[in-house]
Amino acid sequence: MTTEQATNKALLVLPRLRVQNANTISSPMTWGFPAITAFTGLMTALERRLGPDAGIAFYGVGVVCHGFEPQVTRDGYTRSFHLTRNPVLQDGSTAAIVEEGRVHLDITLVFEVELTLARLGEAQRAQLAMHIGDVIAGMRVAGGSVVPPLPGKFRKPPKPLLVLISDDTDTRRKDFRKLSRRWLPGFALVSRDDLLQVRLADLQLATPVATLLDAWLDLSRLSHRAVRQETVDEKTGDTVEAIEWVTDRRPGWIVPIPVGFAALSELHTPGTVAGARDPNLPFRFVESVYSMGQWISPHRLTDVSDLLWEPSHDAASGLYRCVNAYQAPSFPVSQIN
Repeated sequence: MTTEQATNKALLVLPRLRVQNANTISSPMTWGFPAITAFTGLMTALERRLGPDAGIAFYGVGVVCHGFEPQVTRDGYTRSFHLTRNPVLQDGSTAAIVEEGRVHLDITLVFEVELTLARLGEAQRAQLAMHIGDVIAGMRVAGGSVVPPLPGKFRKPPKPLLVLISDDTDTRRKDFRKLSRRWLPGFALVSRDDLLQVRLADLQLATPVATLLDAWLDLSRLSHRAVRQETVDEKTGDTVEAIEWVTDRRPGWIVPIPVGFAALSELHTPGTVAGARDPNLPFRFVESVYSMGQWISPHRLTDVSDLLWEPSHDAASGLYRCVNAYQAPSFPVSQIN
């Protein structure tokens, strides 16, 4: 992006979208909130649906979650998805049940965009934001349907916004802090790739052959450890041993997340792979790429770059992944032990 184009940057805010039956199986190894790739995919689909005549280009997306209602049945620590019985087949036999996880969401989406000169005026931005709000209402968000807010939920339903981003760092951060207060209560998803390296170094002190997968699995669970405590009986003076179970501390609300895909094959020419979704595009087999994320209150973010996820592609390694620029405050390693 050139210096002249930088003044056209803006934030598109789609507040408090109510989404029903979104996909909650985010990857082969995780479930919960939809994968961030679902929202970067929505960003691409929205830009294509608006078309070049809309005068807007999309570069990144941030997600703030206000409500999360998984469609599951709870039995102690075990949860089972609510599944549907599909209609019988043409020959009258019973169709197989395909496990599908669903969740109802209340989210705010924040897009980093670039506007043409014709869209920089306040009236033009307001008109475009309302148009995009109408378009998104007819689209799928992470496989779910956008539905109107519940009656009485809001005194005045929040409207889509297009806010220009200042070139001045201090002004931009001040404007972002004012904007982020509107997203409370809620939690924003940010990247914590750094935790994997910290945990890996810690594990390798005890187990030199530990890998990043071991570190990822260790951060993905709640670990309980038995700690031997020795106390002195005040009456007898004898030393008494007791076992206390403690839970490993975590620096915040840490979750395992898929962040993209890694290539398993070379690019196949269009039409050579049967069953491809689009026979006019090259095809490649991929597998999920995992990292760690953190849910953090939006008012704790200092800049819009902390919130946004951007898709990236490394042709040499065949890596397709989403990146986020959030940098956590420094903390001692002992806090995650």
